[in-house]
Amino acid sequence: MADPSSYRPKPGQIPDSPGVYKFRDEHRRVIYVGKAKSLRQRLASYFQDLSGLHPRTRTMVTTAASVEWTVVSTEVEALQLEYSWIKEFDPRFNVKYRDDKSYPYLAVTMNEEFPRVQVMRGQKKKGVRYFGPYGHAWAIRDTVDLLLRVFPVRTCSAGVFKNAARTGRPCLLGYIGKCSAPCVERVSPEEHRELAEEFCDFMAGRTGTYIRRLEARMTEAAEEMEYERAARLRDDIEALKKAMEKSAVVLADATDADLIALAEDELEAAVQIFHVRGGRVRGQRGWVTDKVEAVTTGDLVEHALQQLYGEETGDSVPKEVLVPALPELVEPVQEWLAERRGSNVSLRIPQRGDKKALMETVQRNALQALGLHKTKRASDLTTRSRALEEIAEALDLDSAPLRIECYDISHLQGDDVVASMVVFEDGLARKSEYRRFQIKGFEGQDDVRSMHEVITRRFRRYLAEKEKTGEWADGENGLTEEDGRPKRFAYPPQLVVVDGGQPQVAAAKRALDELGIDDIAVCGLAKRLEEVWVPGEDDPVVLPRTSEGLYLLQRVRDEAHRFAITYQRAKRARRFRASPLDDVPGLGETRKQALIKHFGSVKKLRSATIDQICEVPGIGRKTAEAITVALAQAAPAAPAVNTATGEIMEDEEYATDATDATDATDATDATDAESETTAGSAGEPVSAGSSDERRGQER
Repeated sequence: MADPSSYRPKPGQIPDSPGVYKFRDEHRRVIYVGKAKSLRQRLASYFQDLSGLHPRTRTMVTTAASVEWTVVSTEVEALQLEYSWIKEFDPRFNVKYRDDKSYPYLAVTMNEEFPRVQVMRGQKKKGVRYFGPYGHAWAIRDTVDLLLRVFPVRTCSAGVFKNAARTGRPCLLGYIGKCSAPCVERVSPEEHRELAEEFCDFMAGRTGTYIRRLEARMTEAAEEMEYERAARLRDDIEALKKAMEKSAVVLADATDADLIALAEDELEAAVQIFHVRGGRVRGQRGWVTDKVEAVTTGDLVEHALQQLYGEETGDSVPKEVLVPALPELVEPVQEWLAERRGSNVSLRIPQRGDKKALMETVQRNALQALGLHKTKRASDLTTRSRALEEIAEALDLDSAPLRIECYDISHLQGDDVVASMVVFEDGLARKSEYRRFQIKGFEGQDDVRSMHEVITRRFRRYLAEKEKTGEWADGENGLTEEDGRPKRFAYPPQLVVVDGGQPQVAAAKRALDELGIDDIAVCGLAKRLEEVWVPGEDDPVVLPRTSEGLYLLQRVRDEAHRFAITYQRAKRARRFRASPLDDVPGLGETRKQALIKHFGSVKKLRSATIDQICEVPGIGRKTAEAITVALAQAAPAAPAVNTATGEIMEDEEYATDATDATDATDATDATDAESETTAGSAGEPVSAGSSDERRGQER
C-alpha cells in the first residue's frame, strides 16, 4: 500500500485548466482515468487526509504510485479524451458498464449492391442501417417475416445468393413472394434498393404515410374492380399494422428519444435504456456496473452517455435524451452529444406527462435488472472467493492468487510446436492478456524443454519491462514508450500453473530460479488424475473432487489447452496451404489469386511461358521471370491417390480458397521479435475435453 504523499505533485506543478488525469500503480498500469474543469482543484482533493476520503477513493489513491495529466482546451475535449483513455486502458477503478449479453439488431446492408435484411450482433459496420437493439432475436425475425410480405427484400446469405444466380432458380422465399428474387433478375438492382429504402423508412417510424398510400391504392383497385390486387393490398396493410402492434405507441407526438433510468445501491448500479423512435419503443438494453469509485447519480448518467453514444454518429444519437439526473457539467455533455449527432440534442429530466410516466416504467425495469443481477452475482462472487481461498490454502500461499497464469504446450507428433499463456484475474478469464508462443529453441517433441523455454521467455520479458519502467532506478522513471505505457509482459502473476505433472513443474521452477525470481508460486495440474503438483515434493496435493479450487484450476488449464491447440491448428493449416508462389518477392494475395484464376492451377502455371504469364493483369515481365524461377525450383507435388480404389489420380494442383488462406495467415501472424502474439480472436473454440487418444496425437 502506497502513501499518496510519496507521489503528490509539488505545489504549482498542476495547471488550473481543463484536462484529463491518470493514476498508475507500481507496475505502471493505468488504474483510474478522470477529467476535470480545473486539474489543480480536482487533483488536490485526492491528496487530503485519508480519513476524509470515500473508502473506494482511499483504496484507489493507496493502490496508485504516480499521477500524470494532459491539458486540453475545452471541457468537451476533456470528455472525449476521457472516453478514449477509458476504452484504451480499461482502468480497474473506473465505472465501466458491462452488457450481460450481446444485443441483436435488425440490420439492412445498404453498402451492398443488393441490400440484405438480417439479424446482426457486435460491432457496427459502416454503410449498414441498424434498428434496435432488441431483447430477443426471435422478436426481430417475427417482425421481418411480417414485413417481407410488403417489402420483399433479400434475406439470404452471399453463398445462397450466388448459388441461386448460378442455377437460375431462386430460393423458397422467392417462390412464395417474400423475396423479389434479384438473384434471378426478377427486379433490377435499382428496384431492389428502392424496396430496401422503403423498408428502412418504415422501420424508422415513417409508417402513417406509407399505410395511407396503400389504402388509397387499395380503394383505387376496388373501384376499378381489380379485386385480387385490392385483396393483396388489404393483406399487406394488415401485415404492416400487425408489425406495428408489436411495438406499442408510448409517446403520442411521434417523439424520437432515448430514456435512461438507473437503479443503484452502495456497491452496484444498473442502467436501462429504452429507444423510442416515432413514438414507439424500438429497442431496449441494459448494463450493470460495480461502483468502484465514489460517484453520484449524475456521474453514472454521464458514464452511461459516454458508453451509449461514444461510437455513434448521425441519427443514432436522438434529438432528445431523457435522464433521471443531469451530469455535474451539463453544457459540455450536451455539446458533445450535438457534435456526435450533427445537430442540437436536448438532455433533460422529464417533469410531467407521458414522458415522465414512461421514465417510471424504465426505472422499474432498472430495479428489476439490479435485483436479478445481485441474485446471480452473490453466488458467483462467493464461489470465486472460496475457490481462490482453497487454492491459497492447498498451496500454502500468503494470500489468494488474484492473478493466475497458465501455460500449455501443443504440437502434432513433434511438428508445429507452440505454447499458450492464459490469464485469470479474480477467478475470471482476462482474454486481452492471453499470449501465444512459437517454440524456436530446438526442434522436435520435448514438452519439458518447451515449458522451460516459454517460462524463461515470458519472465525475461517481465524483468526487462520492470527495468525499463524504472522500477529499479532512482529518481525519474526510465520510460521508453511514447505514451508512457509498459509493454505487454510487465505484470507478474501470483501463481503460475502449468499443464502437466512433476517434470513440467520442475522445468517451470528451474526457469524462474535461473532468472532470480522467488516471489511467484508454481504448480502443475496433471490431467489423468487431476493431481496438483508443487516443486520439490514427491507426492501431489490432492484436492477433493467437489473443491471449487480444483474446479477453477481445471477451467484455467482447459482454457490454456484450448487456446494452444487452436493456435497450433491454425499454424499447421497455414503450412499445409503453402504455395511456391509464397516465395516470389512482392507477389501479394491479390495477384496470386489473379494468376490462379487465369491459369486454373499451379500445375498449368508452371508449364506457362513468361509471355503467357505477362498476359495476367498486374504481372510485369520482371515478376513473371521471378514466378518462373520460383516454380522451377519448387518440387512438384506427389500424385494424389484415391484411397477407396487405390487409383493414382491426375496430378492436378487445385487453387486454395483465398479466403481460408487469408484467415490462416491472420491467425498466425507474429507481433514481435519473439513471436509472442496477442489473443484477439483465436478462432473457433475447441472443446477442452479431448479424448486421451486424440490428445496423444495432438497436444
